[in-house]
Amino acid sequence: MARKSAHVSETPATQWLKAHSVSYTEHAYDYVDHGGTAESSRQLGWPEHQVIKTLVMEDERGAPLIILMHGDRQVSTKNLARAIGVKSVQPCKPEVAQRHSGYLVGGTSPFGTRKAMPVYVESSVLALDRILINGGRRGFLVGLASEVLTGPLGARPVQCAL
Repeated sequence: MARKSAHVSETPATQWLKAHSVSYTEHAYDYVDHGGTAESSRQLGWPEHQVIKTLVMEDERGAPLIILMHGDRQVSTKNLARAIGVKSVQPCKPEVAQRHSGYLVGGTSPFGTRKAMPVYVESSVLALDRILINGGRRGFLVGLASEVLTGPLGARPVQCAL
């Protein structure tokens, strides 16, 4: 795939993965503000479609949730709300997302979050054999099998990609 990654120190996400006996690979890259999945996929040599972004959102009552989406796709908040049975969904402000997840925006992982939140995953992500997803720090992704998302993490599949 790409260059051999340097070891990155442990994060709450990697602790969670180890505690759940999930095998993963580490992929460090040079974090760029607002570079997103396009930047990480370019640096690591992975298709952006296989780089999964972790987005913290909230429903109309302010209840937080996580949606996992392909890096090259957007979330239809209208379709997500319909799929999970709420009136509306919107992205959390960065400081609110950080308070819920315990991670800085740009380093948010669905694993080892500070607060337990429901996790949803775009169903087409599950068709991929391997994915890259944030490992709990800016500039650090972990590679793992997509079935980890619905297995140990308990993410529920939805269709809300644009």
